[in-house]
Amino acid sequence: MLLWSFSPSTSFPSMFDVAKTTVSPGKDGAATKDCATVSDQGLDLGHDPADQTFYDDPTLSYEIGNPGKNWDEKRREWLKHHPSFAIGAEDRVFVLTGSQPGPCKNPIGDHLNLRLFKNKVDYCRILGYDIFYNNAFMHPKMVNWGNKIPVLRPMMLAHPEAEWIFWVDSDAMFTDMDFKLPLEKYKDHNFVVHGWSYFVYEKKSWAGVNAGVFFIRNCQWSIEFMEAWAEMGPQTPNYEKWGKIQMEAFSDKKHLDSDDQSALSYLLLTEKEKWGTKIYIENTYELSGYWGYIVDSFDNITDNYARIEKGVTELRRRHAEKVSEHYAALMRDAVVK
Repeated sequence: MLLWSFSPSTSFPSMFDVAKTTVSPGKDGAATKDCATVSDQGLDLGHDPADQTFYDDPTLSYEIGNPGKNWDEKRREWLKHHPSFAIGAEDRVFVLTGSQPGPCKNPIGDHLNLRLFKNKVDYCRILGYDIFYNNAFMHPKMVNWGNKIPVLRPMMLAHPEAEWIFWVDSDAMFTDMDFKLPLEKYKDHNFVVHGWSYFVYEKKSWAGVNAGVFFIRNCQWSIEFMEAWAEMGPQTPNYEKWGKIQMEAFSDKKHLDSDDQSALSYLLLTEKEKWGTKIYIENTYELSGYWGYIVDSFDNITDNYARIEKGVTELRRRHAEKVSEHYAALMRDAVVK
C-alpha cells in the first residue's frame, strides 16, 4: 500500500523540501546545489546513520494489546542519532486526521471531506506542522471508534521526532488559522482534551469531554493510556458488557454501544488517580466547539477583527505568509487590550 503524506519528513521530494545551496563566485554568483537535502524547518532528511535503533528490533509492534516498554528511552536514542530532529523536538506537533476508506454514502460527503482537509492542510502549512490523512482501517474491529487509537500508535512510532500528536476528526475545522497550541501550559501533562471537569466528575456526563479533537504526548505513558482506553473497544470480548456499564455510569448516555468518548469519560471517572494527574481538561479556549453553538458569533468576530485592523496600521500591511506569526502576535495583543 502506498501512503501519500504532506509531511516534510517524508523520504521523497515534496513541495516543502529545499536543497541546500552555496554561492560559487567563480560561476558568476550562480547558486549550486550540494548533496544534502533539508526541509524548510532545517531538518536533515538525507541522514539516517547505521546505528541500531528501535526500528531494527524485529519484535517491535504497533498493534493494540502490545504496549511494549521503554518507548521514552527509545525515542531519546533515535533523536540522539538524528541531531537535526532533536533541535526543537519538545515543541514539534504532528497533526493526524482521517476518514473511512470507502466513499461517503452522501453524494456531497467526499467533497466536504476534501474542503475540511484543505482547511487542516492550510492551518498546518501556516504553523509549520506536519500532517497525515489516514484512510485505512488499522484494526478491522475498531471501525466505529473513528479508528483513532489504532492509528495513533503507529504514527508515534513512525514519527519519533514529534513530541505531540494532534488528533482532529475529519469533520472538524480550524477557525483561527494563526492559533498555536500553548504547549508550555501543558508541560506537566500528556493528554489534553476539551471539556469540563465538573461535568465529568460531578455530573457524571458522557459528554463531559469531547474526544473529537485532542493532543497526546508521544511517550510511554500515552501508549499505556491508549491501551486502557482501547480495552472498552469493539475488538474486546467484553464490548457489549462495557456498553451496559457506561449506560449505568452516565445517566445522559442514550446509546448502548461503548464508544470512544464514553470510554474516555469512564476512564477519567473511575481511574482518576491513575491517569488524571497527566490529563488536562481544557476549557479556557475552544479546543473543540460544536458549530451550532458558535456559528452565530462569527459575524461579531469578523467585525471585531475589522475594527482592530483599522486601529493598528501594521495589521493592514501586506506580508509574506511565512512571517504571519508576527502579525498574529500583533492581533492577539490588540484583542487582549
